[in-house]
Amino acid sequence: MARQRATAAYRQLRQLIVSSRLPPGARLIETDLARRFGFSRTPVRAALRVLAREGYVLAVDGGERIRLVVAPLSVEDARELFQIVGAIEGLAARAAATLPLRKRRRLAAELRGFDQALLAAAAQNPSDSEEIFDLFTRFHLRYVETAAGPRLRALHDSIKPQAERYRRLYSMAPEGRIAASVAEHEMIITAIEDGSGDDASSAVAANWQNAAERLAASIATQPNPFSLPPITT
Repeated sequence: MARQRATAAYRQLRQLIVSSRLPPGARLIETDLARRFGFSRTPVRAALRVLAREGYVLAVDGGERIRLVVAPLSVEDARELFQIVGAIEGLAARAAATLPLRKRRRLAAELRGFDQALLAAAAQNPSDSEEIFDLFTRFHLRYVETAAGPRLRALHDSIKPQAERYRRLYSMAPEGRIAASVAEHEMIITAIEDGSGDDASSAVAANWQNAAERLAASIATQPNPFSLPPITT
């Protein structure tokens, strides 16, 4: 039961951080979080320890005592995270390229469907960053879930939400950037469909590297992107 509470506290806290309802720099106080979630301080403390190990939470010098805050965002951190995600998803794409031809073609059709929906969403309502973000996420998750083994999926699950903090805060709009990303997606799809693992892995890595540069450009022009009301503690 104690482990279940700690897991529940971890998931709720991570979601609040990833969605920026707890924005970068927000102070994390055990008693306030425990009261909000309806838990004792013990599972909240355990959740905070795990989140600190994963990079979501940072301990800072508060004078007489250490304070816990939501980890800040930076271009350097984004580049590192995106490189890691690109490596993990590149392995999944490589595995997808080894699937039987019929499965590869079915997967390719599904991935192209996501990209068509992505372009349509960007054209019809470019300000709907939530829908755009969801389609980007579903595109990459589809080939990971299809081909990655349990260890790779576990690694992906632990690191991908950290990258999503940036993707949620800094929209991939304008539409031209989305079109560029979709063109990169097509290179991934073609490589998987053709059964070329090396090309699939390289295309995924390039897509995430380019995404990091697009993100850096967004950060430069949008330094304070918080659009969701923060949860104060």
